[in-house]
Amino acid sequence: MSDRTPADRFLDAAIGLLQRIRDEEAGAVAAAGTLLADTVESGGRLFAFGAGHSSLAAQDVVYRAGGLALMNLLTVPGMVGVDVMPATLGSALERVDGLASVVLDASPLRAGDTLVIISLSGRNALPVEMAIKARELGVKVIGVTSVAYATQTTSRHSSGTYLKDHCDLVLDSGIAVGDAELTLDNVPAPFAPASTVVTAALLQAVVATAAATLADRGVEPPLLRSGNVDGGHEWNARILRQYGDRIFYQH
Repeated sequence: MSDRTPADRFLDAAIGLLQRIRDEEAGAVAAAGTLLADTVESGGRLFAFGAGHSSLAAQDVVYRAGGLALMNLLTVPGMVGVDVMPATLGSALERVDGLASVVLDASPLRAGDTLVIISLSGRNALPVEMAIKARELGVKVIGVTSVAYATQTTSRHSSGTYLKDHCDLVLDSGIAVGDAELTLDNVPAPFAPASTVVTAALLQAVVATAAATLADRGVEPPLLRSGNVDGGHEWNARILRQYGDRIFYQH
């Protein structure tokens, strides 16, 4: 009988997934980081969107110490994490046709910007429609999804397509359908999801690539510093002033 605990097994699974994206998604990560750098250098703005728990990875790259100050959260009421009551409403809203168009029409997104759309399944109407409409506006779209869902589930968008079908670049998280890494004989359902760990790591790898790419081009990457280190607030105030017209999370 194995003496490996469920915690050991989950952490090993997460490490395995991280190693896989390091090796198999290296080219996509490099391309996505380069696209972010291109957007910053050309005067564009950066946005990230995720519905439900996918919003956690989007929020992780917005107003973040060590992150790009120009990354903005594209918000959809009722879709930011599980802040809506009942929480099941968020899942229902993700299946509503037309919602993404309304959101984009009211957003500051414009041609020349880049939008990161995070959706584990990529099958619901909202992320698919958002990718379609954003590209029609001239926005570059990076999709972060599990491509496996496109072969093992049916699309919930009227086109029958998935997020991955409407992106300039796709980052495959490699998460198995159902997002649960563990099973036990005496537990009736799979458990221990790893999508947040993997997706957040993917996006931080992209941001790291973008920062290094800008530096290699002789452009200071607009990075934020921790407000909990001496001089951090002064540093951030300078960055926020310098790029204020491309930042939408401050007044």
